[in-house]
Amino acid sequence: MSITRQKAIESAIEHRTNEVPVLTGGRIQEYFGMNVFSDEQMKERLPKTIYKALRKTIEEGVPMDYSVADVVAAAMSSWAIERGATHYAHVFYPLTGLTAEKHDSFFSPDGKGGVIMDFTGKQLIQGEPDASSFPSGGIRATFEARGYTAWDVTSPAFLMESRNGTTLCIPTAFCSWTGEALDKKVPLLRSMQALSKQAQRVLKLFGHDDPGMILANAGPEQEYFLIDRSFYFARPDLLSSGRTLFGARPPKGQELEDQYFGTIPDRVLAFMMEVDSELYKLGVPVKTRHNEVAPAQYEIAPVFESANLATDHQYLIMQTLQRVAPKYGLACLLHEKPFAGINGSGKHVNWSLGGAKVGNLLNPGATPHDNMQFLVFCAAAIRAVNLHAVMLRGAVAHAGNDHRLGANEAPPAIMSIFLGEQLTDVFEQIAAGGAKQSKKMGMLTVGVDTLPPLPMDATDRNRTSPFAFTGNRFEFRAVGSSQSIAGPLVVLNTIMAESLDYVATELEKAPKDQKKFNIAVQKLLQKMIRENDRVIFNGDNYSAEWKKEAARRGLPNATSTPEAIAAMECKDTYEVFAKYGVLSHREAESRFEIYQEKYVKDVQIEARLCLSMARTMIFPAGVKYQQLLSQTAAALVTMGKSGCTTTLDEVDTLLGDLQKAMTMLEEVVKIPDGLSHPQQCRYLIGTVIPVMNDVRKVADRLERVCADELWPLPTYQEMLFIR
Repeated sequence: MSITRQKAIESAIEHRTNEVPVLTGGRIQEYFGMNVFSDEQMKERLPKTIYKALRKTIEEGVPMDYSVADVVAAAMSSWAIERGATHYAHVFYPLTGLTAEKHDSFFSPDGKGGVIMDFTGKQLIQGEPDASSFPSGGIRATFEARGYTAWDVTSPAFLMESRNGTTLCIPTAFCSWTGEALDKKVPLLRSMQALSKQAQRVLKLFGHDDPGMILANAGPEQEYFLIDRSFYFARPDLLSSGRTLFGARPPKGQELEDQYFGTIPDRVLAFMMEVDSELYKLGVPVKTRHNEVAPAQYEIAPVFESANLATDHQYLIMQTLQRVAPKYGLACLLHEKPFAGINGSGKHVNWSLGGAKVGNLLNPGATPHDNMQFLVFCAAAIRAVNLHAVMLRGAVAHAGNDHRLGANEAPPAIMSIFLGEQLTDVFEQIAAGGAKQSKKMGMLTVGVDTLPPLPMDATDRNRTSPFAFTGNRFEFRAVGSSQSIAGPLVVLNTIMAESLDYVATELEKAPKDQKKFNIAVQKLLQKMIRENDRVIFNGDNYSAEWKKEAARRGLPNATSTPEAIAAMECKDTYEVFAKYGVLSHREAESRFEIYQEKYVKDVQIEARLCLSMARTMIFPAGVKYQQLLSQTAAALVTMGKSGCTTTLDEVDTLLGDLQKAMTMLEEVVKIPDGLSHPQQCRYLIGTVIPVMNDVRKVADRLERVCADELWPLPTYQEMLFIR
């Protein structure tokens, strides 16, 4: 065994956590949100008039006065400094998909050899990072550096603790000097505003004179892998691309399904407990933790929050997972497909909409066929997915997710809706002329006297559907584990706003008489279902039959990121985003440019890594084994014995094939000059990726033959099962 690999295995086996155990038990309510400048803190520290003005901004979107900001800044900084903070940071979410922050000290020289606290309302509201150094898709030229961060009052500030100090983090939006969005947050807030406006129009028609602000809500589940950190650093592919570019399947993978919901290993559970504790302090309402299907795969999930806050918290979840893991000698992998041949990781985004005055608008109640308001909102969602499927698909398109979508662990790239038996039956009745009944929920008995009868849900779940109704919400299961949920939520909110706009416009023409209005609603529902029912599918989305049926129905099926982005980049997308003020044509165009460029860079990095690892690690290991076998064969001949050269012949062939594949990859890895980003994407898919796959196929076959002591890389069996 190679020295590097041997040391990695020894380190993994002998690991002992050196950190002092974290107290994660006790009364969680005593420390939940302790590092958040919460409503409770604001109420305690702000004058009543200022507090009320701030709540109006948060709850009703009323513009904030600078005089209010000055008072809030003084209270916020005082609270932070009391807790040990020395700096504040405007945290924002650029189009890299990562977080960004610029730290400034609370203190400034007083000119007399001392310091004074310096944090004003203006500093709270606005910052000025360098806009030219973030991707802008042509919105900002390199020499145009000015960009602004703007305080998002709807997402509370929080303290981020580190070993040597504490920083006040202020969630902000990021825009250019011209006011164009350069981040993920601005379009999300715009989409939520558009959705609220159109939902209010519909609700007023159903008798809600003052429905209040309607929020899009989200509860994103997060899947991830944990492997020993020693293995991570011994794998250049994991270190630089987030996934293994080589690796033969181990004798045991996930066939036995003994990982799923199994007992959590001690080291992993200790890690999870600290993650939960850190997130509780930050006010992140994480609820569940468990083993996932693949070996070394896990999941964490919070409860529902407003889409904007859920997005900010989702970034904190990813950061915390990766920040805490090294303390336990672990590396957290968020890539969609770190290991070939076993399940990859997604981020199932549970999505609903509602408000304090109207409740959850996607709650069907006990008799969905009688709940016209619910049926209208549900039908609007069906229409939105059908008409704007390419936007939904494009929202989850990136290089990592291409390895996951369509495999037997994730929904296919075909966007469809699972409604379940009860709702499908109700909508079929509506399409046929009118709904008269809903299938009843019964009681489930399992034949054991000591077990109580269990209330049955109206329908089973479908884990293969990309967009499934799950009782009182939709679950968008196509989102990738490394993604920000902001992009998918922007699309969901925007296409739902467009659909509700259509509903409101049609129903506003209806007579005010209640009976005639109900008839108009029934006719509209019937029309919407008949025109959009092609997207409803309750069967197995993995089956080959569904792909044929989806094609017959005319549903789009963009199987790769370049295809998905090209399909999304159309007149309809630009018009929908622009009409509801979510993204201007220029802002939308810039994003398509950025996502294509990101795809090109991701694949190029992988291709260069593939070539480098094959040349400098895998091929030399094969040559050493070839030499060993040759020496053995020669020694046998000298002894007058006829040595069997079957393995030597196989290694000779594999090394020859590997050399050819590497030579070909070297020839194609550099993209020809003069190609646009769409052309570069097509070149990578058609030319580079197939050659990378050829290199891997040969290398993985060589791994199965090569002497274990010579193989330089930690194997799948070691990474997935030594914890």
